[in-house]
Amino acid sequence: MFENLIDRLESSFKLLKGEGKITEINVAETLKDVRKALLDADVSYKIAKTFCDDVKNIALGQDVLKSVKPSQMMIKIVHDELTKLMGSEAQDINIKGNPGIVLVAGLQGSGKTTFSGKLALNCKTKRNLKVLLVAGDVYRPAAIDQLKVLGSQIGVEVYTEEGSKDPVSIAKNAITKAKSEGFQLVIVDTAGRLAVDEQMMNEIAAIKESINPTETLFVVDSMTGQDAVETAKAFNDRLDFDGVVLTKLDGDTRGGAALSIKAVVNKPIKFASSGEKMEALDVFHPKRIADRILGMGDVVSLVEKAQEHFDEEKAKKLQKKLIKDQFTLSDFYDQIQQIKKMGNIKDLASMLPGVGKALRDVDIDNNAFKSVEAIILSMTLEERNNPQIINGSRRRRIALGSGTKIEEVNRLLKQFEDTRKVMKQVAGGGAKNALRAMKGLRRR
Repeated sequence: MFENLIDRLESSFKLLKGEGKITEINVAETLKDVRKALLDADVSYKIAKTFCDDVKNIALGQDVLKSVKPSQMMIKIVHDELTKLMGSEAQDINIKGNPGIVLVAGLQGSGKTTFSGKLALNCKTKRNLKVLLVAGDVYRPAAIDQLKVLGSQIGVEVYTEEGSKDPVSIAKNAITKAKSEGFQLVIVDTAGRLAVDEQMMNEIAAIKESINPTETLFVVDSMTGQDAVETAKAFNDRLDFDGVVLTKLDGDTRGGAALSIKAVVNKPIKFASSGEKMEALDVFHPKRIADRILGMGDVVSLVEKAQEHFDEEKAKKLQKKLIKDQFTLSDFYDQIQQIKKMGNIKDLASMLPGVGKALRDVDIDNNAFKSVEAIILSMTLEERNNPQIINGSRRRRIALGSGTKIEEVNRLLKQFEDTRKVMKQVAGGGAKNALRAMKGLRRR
């Protein structure tokens, strides 16, 4: 995410390294490079120029402390201005009502239907709401079926009127059903077009007027850059929506939409969606995104993702097992499943300060655990619980059953044994002993 912009900004700040103080000349040189970086990121010239002018005014008015290098001060100023450009603070959606109603709009292919399902799951699991999804896209082939499939995956009811071509009536009838059956939130998925057109605008405006939603969200494909911003402006002029949802953010190496859209429509970015997993929906935090753009990582979001999939009861049981040296390959397999639920491995690693750049050109396959899982699942329950009984003939059988080589089985068993020793030390509170254990592993 934002790889190109991260690289360009990093090279821009190098112009100030070695400088003793901030001057109008070195600030101008640095910001010339920053402006080019923003333009390459598909940020409009007007926004890029205004941004750099603001940074310049602040930078030249700063008294730089002797303990702070000019490059560090400039990074701090750019960070603060990037955060402001994207909206400063995270904004929640308004779903209060009887029921709360969210209207989802956007162009065809922007990811509206998938986002509707993700939002439904998010509100069901994190806010404990009874949610009704409404299939209001009556034009796109299989749109209704897609929403039904998503609804069944996440355990949320989907309201449809097969054969009806009147989305206004469908939405109104769905809300009537929601009120009578105690649904707390209604999410209306609407039709998109390949481009903004009058018929589309009239239809979405009519739906909004008839159901009076508590929240109207505009969904946009972040990879379309300035096109996304222009589309957002056209929709906002007509709909006056409440917030923006950026989809496919994991594939956006430039970042133009994320950086520009708030300045153009003056509406907050409320969610960022990445990946196909239904859990892959995040509240948009401008400060955290600015951290990532400037290579500072995003540890807070990483911790939050871990907490979402953290089972306190299981963790306590696991700690007891570790202390008693009863950690098994079955437990190891369970931990892999917990990590996989958190999302794309490379994206998770990039949230650690300094790690993102180091992994930039490293191909981390998200299926990297598959061979490990296959090996463990090819073992009997007794073998998983007592790996020490796995002799040569058993290793050959496990390799054959998992479609791997004996060397891979041997490597997994060795890594598991080494990991278990370290985890036992950590679980027992012996940090010094754990360090000694890890040093011992490195000497082998």
